[in-house]
Amino acid sequence: MTFYHWEDEDLVLSVHVQPRASQAGIVGVHGERLKVKITSAPVDGQANADMCKLFSKVFGVAKSRIIIQSGHSSRDKCICVKSPKKLPDLIVPP
Repeated sequence: MTFYHWEDEDLVLSVHVQPRASQAGIVGVHGERLKVKITSAPVDGQANADMCKLFSKVFGVAKSRIIIQSGHSSRDKCICVKSPKKLPDLIVPP
């Protein structure tokens, strides 16, 4: 199994988030999840908001098109990106 799959035009990602990092960004694959570093602390949903902001830039979509399907209070999350406009090199288009 890989860290992503397609559901029609939507991209579903298994993500491992590392909060309180020195720099934000996509690190690479961590086990069977995409590892993402976020600079904010996991307090009051700020890390989730910053992750959505990062993904909106990476995938070229509005923040409202990034949906946390599961793992709101966990480091391991399932994220849906609605009709991404851009894809990082790690992801192959459908």
